[in-house]
Amino acid sequence: MARSLTADRRLAGLRILAQGLTPPQGTSSPAVAPHAVASSLGALQGQDLSGVLASLALRSHAGIAAVTDAFDSGALVRGYPMRGTVFVAPARDLRWMTELCAAAPVRAAVRRRPRLGLEDAHVRTAREVFETLVGPASAAGSGRGVPRAEVFDAWERAGIDPAGGRGYHLLVHLISTGTAAYGPWREGETAVVHADSWLPPHSGLADRFDGDRTAATAELLRRYLLSHGPASLRDFAWWTKLPLTRIREALPLVEDELESALPAEAGLPGEERLWFRPGLLEEYADSGTQRQAMRELLLPGFDELVLGYGDRLFLMSEEQHTALVPGNNGVFKRGAFRRGRLVGIWSRTGPAGRRRLVLEPLADVSAAQRLRFEKLFAAFPHVRE
Repeated sequence: MARSLTADRRLAGLRILAQGLTPPQGTSSPAVAPHAVASSLGALQGQDLSGVLASLALRSHAGIAAVTDAFDSGALVRGYPMRGTVFVAPARDLRWMTELCAAAPVRAAVRRRPRLGLEDAHVRTAREVFETLVGPASAAGSGRGVPRAEVFDAWERAGIDPAGGRGYHLLVHLISTGTAAYGPWREGETAVVHADSWLPPHSGLADRFDGDRTAATAELLRRYLLSHGPASLRDFAWWTKLPLTRIREALPLVEDELESALPAEAGLPGEERLWFRPGLLEEYADSGTQRQAMRELLLPGFDELVLGYGDRLFLMSEEQHTALVPGNNGVFKRGAFRRGRLVGIWSRTGPAGRRRLVLEPLADVSAAQRLRFEKLFAAFPHVRE
């Protein structure tokens, strides 16, 4: 079925609004705690650290310093809760989310272990060395953690060569199985911490949900649909890689907190029922809100508006997607959007303090639109100047 540009733009506008990328009308966009933003979204893909800091700053209106402070205080962490990739999540949620969603990626990684020349004995040694080195630096909210390079050096001294992906595999395994996490901001990265010391106690599945995986699935589903909707259950299944059977069992637990519609009823693309936060369609019906959602928007690479859904073509054409993700290699460039569509790829150039916007158009961009992008660039929450 051919895509409707009007329907795609409407979907983009609603999702921009739901994700907090549209400032409230008639307000000065008061700051929101970055960890509260992360909590409302469930989690944000965080493999590009500077990008996710900017994503949180854009939605919280709190600035980069407030985001890095949230990492330093222990309110935010990075881990591997799902899909075998890095996400930012509230510290109080990382453990149960990981226990809920990470089992399949962990099994897949273990199957690859022999190709790296690693055995179970290496994993045990790596864990023991890690706990000895990192534990003392992981006092909750005050420790500074240990840079990843120092962890790798310690493993090498213990006879485990971290080269060739071995160090990365071991660290991901420790994070995915609850021993480690990425914690405070240190030297341009998030340092590694000991999870039992850094994460809040009683934050696993057993304590938060009495071990009930359906209830935990329902909580994550609720957050996803309220913040990412209009979205389908299949969108959530793609995002988490949880089985649709369990997701459908979980839906009745949160259904009363959501609204839903068939796409044709709401003027949206697709055929599967879509779920969203109550009042979203009515709020978007306001002409001022629509103008805000359709205005120019600069996003960092790996932003949740782009990566939060399996189908990204509501924001761009297939050709533009190729430009945003060259070779479909998993590396996402920074997107410039207007009227809910990707219109360019952006970067910056120039010495510190005199950065300039470089905009590579993928569609017509007028002089007036370019000027508005320049203003957005000047206000963009860059990690470093």
